[in-house]
Amino acid sequence: MIGKSKIWICMSAIIIVIGLGTMCFKGLNYGLDFLGGTEVTIQVNDNANKEELDSIVKSYAKDAVTSISDKNEYEIKSKDLDSSKVSKIMNDLKEKYNLEDSALVSQDEIGASIGKELTRSSVLAVLAAFLMILIYVGIRFEFKFGSAAVIAVIHDVLLTISFYAIFRVPVNTPFIAAILTVIGYSINDTIVIFDRIREDSRKMRRAVPTEIANKGINDTLKRSIYTSASTLITITAVNIFVPTVREFSTPLIVGIAAGAYSSIFIASPIWVLLKEKFNKSPKKKLQGI
Repeated sequence: MIGKSKIWICMSAIIIVIGLGTMCFKGLNYGLDFLGGTEVTIQVNDNANKEELDSIVKSYAKDAVTSISDKNEYEIKSKDLDSSKVSKIMNDLKEKYNLEDSALVSQDEIGASIGKELTRSSVLAVLAAFLMILIYVGIRFEFKFGSAAVIAVIHDVLLTISFYAIFRVPVNTPFIAAILTVIGYSINDTIVIFDRIREDSRKMRRAVPTEIANKGINDTLKRSIYTSASTLITITAVNIFVPTVREFSTPLIVGIAAGAYSSIFIASPIWVLLKEKFNKSPKKKLQGI
């Protein structure tokens, strides 16, 4: 595993560079929560078809993001949806589905200033999470482990953001919640491997860090794969069969997959590199990197 660390790191670097390059030229596709706009909720009938509803709505607002709940509450989010367009949409829906005036459950305007504050708070939340991870892992293990863990988590966040930038997936509030969830999941998986590496370090005092890391990874590989696979299967099923939570489940799928990958192929090699850099003993040079 460690012997091929340059390959793993280069693969991740290429994807991240493409993603960051896309962000520089096109930016992220920020949704309503960040840019401001209108959010409308309409109570529809049981016979309402989402494709027909979307067809009506998107004839007035092409950028509309829609969802329908189990209670037949049809939600519309759009940056280009003023009161006159909402009225026209309601008239069309009343005519097609015999809705009452009370079917318009809510119509809320979200200002851009709220979006800016949300962006600032989101960035601070992620930075605070990184700091707490560094402190926690540094105290529980050592700061080489902590630094490697933070780099791996940053890798997961950048990969997820790159996915959103490349494929132009809208970024809304659930994305931030998902990113923080991914950070927690990723660090948990990384700590399992680091805990085994720490135990092996005590038993294999004459071994070089490369050998210790390889043994730690091999000892926990099945556990990491089974745990990540079962989590991904569950979240993918939710993503497919529960459309209302896709804004949350989509970044979770990407982030958890990246977290499972980074725990094995990024965090441990980074720890080995740090051990090599700060190793005072000339006899314990790293091998295979």
